[in-house]
Amino acid sequence: MKIIEVKTLAIPEIKVVRFGRFMDHRGYFTEPFRASDLHHNPVTDFLRDVTFVQENESYSKAGVIRGMHFQWNPYMGKFVRTIRGRMVDLVLDIRKGSPTLGKMIAYDIPDSVDADYNEWIWVPPGFAHGNFFTADSTIEYFCSGEYSPGCEGGISPLAADIDWSMCDPTLKADFDNLLSDSPLMSDKDRDAITLNDWLADERSEQFLYTS
Repeated sequence: MKIIEVKTLAIPEIKVVRFGRFMDHRGYFTEPFRASDLHHNPVTDFLRDVTFVQENESYSKAGVIRGMHFQWNPYMGKFVRTIRGRMVDLVLDIRKGSPTLGKMIAYDIPDSVDADYNEWIWVPPGFAHGNFFTADSTIEYFCSGEYSPGCEGGISPLAADIDWSMCDPTLKADFDNLLSDSPLMSDKDRDAITLNDWLADERSEQFLYTS
């Protein structure tokens, strides 16, 4: 795995790992994932103690909004990349006591067969995760915990009490444009609770900020 760069986003626990493609006149070859590289490279020390136990793949049509999802018992971190299309990843801090509690950020991960790299985004436990798509897209993600339907939660990405002030304004505009054009959403996501409703729930104590 050719790790080119690791970027720290506006919420510092959220990382982007850029990895290289070997290009030639035929196309490219890439090694998107190798556990030993991620565990032993000093630039990815935040993954050193993470074991991925489940891999998921998702296809979304243009105009889809998903999220915002989280899980405890077991906690689930997600390592996500775009295979085809364009994903804009959404991350919401739900850690009680965090200086960025309630703030949403977005990161754009379009795929291009002509680019000499691709990217993963790492969303650790303590954050609600979602995404939206402006093109038909396929994504994959590795999970650090197996799915546990009795211990999952969701906050509607449409909730009025989410703070978007740290989000890239261009990506927020893309999100708002989708909202104005009848986005494709599950009823479960659209009708999920607000951020403040979740924070008033005793189960929210599962996610506490530690400096």
